Amino acid sequence: MTSKKNIGIVKSKIFKSLNPLKLQSGEILEEYNLIYETYGTLNKKKDNAVLVCHALSGNHHLAGRYSLKDKSPGWWDNLIGPNKPLDTNKFFVIGINNLGGSDGSSGPKSINKQTKKPWGADFPIATVEDWVDSHEALITSLNISKLSAVIGGSLGGMQAIQWAIKFPERLKHAVVIAAAPNLTAQNIAFNEVARQSIITDPDFNKGNYYGKKIQPRRGLRIARMLGHITYLSDDVMGSKFGRKLKHKNYQYTFNTEFEIESYLNYQGDKFAKEFDANTYIRMTKALDYYDPANGKRRNLSKVFKKIKSKFLVISFTSDWRFSPNRSKEIVKALLDNNIDIKYAEITAASGHDAFLMEEPRYHAILQSYFNKML
Repeated sequence: MTSKKNIGIVKSKIFKSLNPLKLQSGEILEEYNLIYETYGTLNKKKDNAVLVCHALSGNHHLAGRYSLKDKSPGWWDNLIGPNKPLDTNKFFVIGINNLGGSDGSSGPKSINKQTKKPWGADFPIATVEDWVDSHEALITSLNISKLSAVIGGSLGGMQAIQWAIKFPERLKHAVVIAAAPNLTAQNIAFNEVARQSIITDPDFNKGNYYGKKIQPRRGLRIARMLGHITYLSDDVMGSKFGRKLKHKNYQYTFNTEFEIESYLNYQGDKFAKEFDANTYIRMTKALDYYDPANGKRRNLSKVFKKIKSKFLVISFTSDWRFSPNRSKEIVKALLDNNIDIKYAEITAASGHDAFLMEEPRYHAILQSYFNKML
C-alpha cells in the first residue's frame, strides 16, 4: 500500500482583477483580489486542475502548513496531498477564498480605495453566482481552459453545482458533497438567528467596527455555537458528551456544568477570535439566496439541461441539516437529463461535519472516482 504524505510548507498567492464584476445585487466591484493556493503541478495539457470550493467558515488554505510552527494544517488536509484521495501527484489542486472573505480576498476588511478605509458594512453581498464568476476569471488567468473537476462540501457543493450550470464547457466533473439545491425554511431560520446574534451585538456597530478596540465577538461566538449544534448529529453529541459533568456534583449556578456546554463555549471563543463577523453574515446570506430552481423543485431538471459534466454526489445518513433526501433531489434532476451521475449515501455518525472527516468508505469512494478521471 502506498503511504500517504503531507503537502508540507505552502504559500498563498493573490489574483488581482481589474475587470469590473457585476454582482447579482446589481452592484459593481470595479476591481477585486482573490487569495488562493495551489498544490501539485499543472501538467503540459493543463487538464489535471481541480478547483476546491470552500464552505461557510472555510477558506483557500486547504492543505499543508505555512510554517513548521503551525499547530494545524489546512482544513481539508486529510483529503488533499500525495497519495491521498485527491492526489497531488496527479492533480493540480486550487483553493480560493471567496469574495467577502476575511482571509485575503476582497471583503469587508479590505481597504476601499475611494474612502481609504475598510469597506466594513459597505462591502456588497456576494452570492454563489458571483463567487463562481470570480473563480472563472482566476482560472482563466491561469490559462486553464477546462477543469478536470470542481469539488465542494456544503456551501462548496452549491458552488460546484453552479459551475456546472454556468460554465458547462469549463469542467469535466462536479463532485457535490453534503449539499442541497437550496436551503429549507429551517436552515434559513438557523442562519437568521445566527445573523441576529451578531447584528444585535452592541459591538457590531452596524458592521463598522474595524480599527476599534472592541470586536463583536459575543454575537459571533453565539452564532458559531448554534451552527456547531446543527453540524453535529445527536448520536455524536450523545456518545462524546452525554450528560457528563465538569464537576463531580451539580453546582446550582449558571456557570458551565456539562461537558457539552464547555465544548460549545470553547468552539465559540476560538472561532470568534479567528473569524470576521461581517464575513460570517455575508456567507450565510449567500447560502440563503442560492436557489437555481427559484423555489420550484420541478424547475431543477430544466436548469440542469445544459450541464455537460459528469457528477458524483455524496450524502451522509446522520446529516440532518443537508439530509440525503436533498442530495437525491440533485440526483433526480441530473437523471432527468440523462447526465452521468454516481451517488453514494454513506452511513456515518458525524452529522453534517462528516464531509470534513477521514471516514474510510467516504475517502475510498472519492479516491476511486478521482483515479478514473485521468
